[in-house]
Amino acid sequence: MKKPILGEQTFPTENMDSIQAYEKFEGGDVIYDFDPRPLYTGRYFIIMDEKQPFKNVSELLKNDLGLKIASSGDFKNEAITEEKLKDADVLFYSELGIALVGGDQDQMKILEETSDRGFYMEPEKIVYVPDDISSIALSSQATWGILQTRSDISNYTGRDVKVAILDTGFDAAHPDFNGRNVQTYSFVPGEQVNDMHGHGTHCIGTACGNVSTSGIRYGVAKDAIICAGKVLSNQGSGAQGWIINGMDWAANNGCKVISMSLGSKVFPGQGFDVAYERAGVNALSKGAVVVAAAGNESKRSLSQFNPVGSPANCPSVLAVAALDSGNNLANFSNRHINPYGEIDIACAGVDVYSSWPTPTYYRTISGTSMATPHVAGILALLWEKYPSASPHQIINEMKKISQKLPLPTMDVGSGFAIAP
Repeated sequence: MKKPILGEQTFPTENMDSIQAYEKFEGGDVIYDFDPRPLYTGRYFIIMDEKQPFKNVSELLKNDLGLKIASSGDFKNEAITEEKLKDADVLFYSELGIALVGGDQDQMKILEETSDRGFYMEPEKIVYVPDDISSIALSSQATWGILQTRSDISNYTGRDVKVAILDTGFDAAHPDFNGRNVQTYSFVPGEQVNDMHGHGTHCIGTACGNVSTSGIRYGVAKDAIICAGKVLSNQGSGAQGWIINGMDWAANNGCKVISMSLGSKVFPGQGFDVAYERAGVNALSKGAVVVAAAGNESKRSLSQFNPVGSPANCPSVLAVAALDSGNNLANFSNRHINPYGEIDIACAGVDVYSSWPTPTYYRTISGTSMATPHVAGILALLWEKYPSASPHQIINEMKKISQKLPLPTMDVGSGFAIAP
């Protein structure tokens, strides 16, 4: 399949320049209006009408355009990756009613001109690690997020609950995870699951880690089964199709929680991505709750608010906002502006200490990316407590027991997520 054209989102280097730059940003002295990162990969999704048979579109793609076609049905009991597609130009996701197409410009033009035949087209988005921010490390018996979510005093640990973290991968050599049940898979062509970026290992630590070598408790669901899906490259970016492949893998692998601290920027008035929504609905139908970062594009100190990003703005996905230890909204946390782009819940997302690839071992950073795995871990605790519940029952219970806050629901949803 045609390779996606990607941007890059590397993590800020650990130096005082980046920290001071963030402090200036927090103080409102600097406004970042221009984002040079590209938005689209150059490939397209075909979104089928629900009653439209694949056969009609398949014949158009194959006979009129000369495209080679593969189907998700070809991957029985195995994960879908682009490397397995070989020379196919099109991948039909039979359960979702969508197809990913990697043709040339002339072929795409013909498709656009014939899109009245039971389908429409959407460009495939580039997905990035959010702009997480370096912070000063903390020193305590447990992180403030663990204490404030009450995970340290919960009777539940997420035992035997599968939690999928779809991100930049996982450092399997990290000593804090010795003896843990960890399943991994890479959906990034040409890259192993090993996390050479750091973001994925940090999120996995918050959701499913335990205690650091210095005795600091930083993980919520310390006995959960970890399913680490690498859907973003070592440069911190990826194609939307890779994330959908990861969601499909997690749902088919029996994961009860799918956590995604990633996203694409959404503009005011823009809707959710149907391809993500169909993948989210499919995951719910298979017993998984899907949660994603709301995004870090806002600058609240300057009265600048950005909509919830994609895929968190999908109705089937829980969008997570970030709070600090005083239950104040993080300056960067996005809000509900567009239809369907609600904030569902909020959690600890400022100065969050967690695991990092060796030899660094640990790092303290901020972002809605850090709030999201806190919620993922709490969902795992709820699944342990209510193993026979449906995803919607688990979601309702989490919202019911959340700590209510004197803040607008457009910013924090049901409130601060706490452990059962």
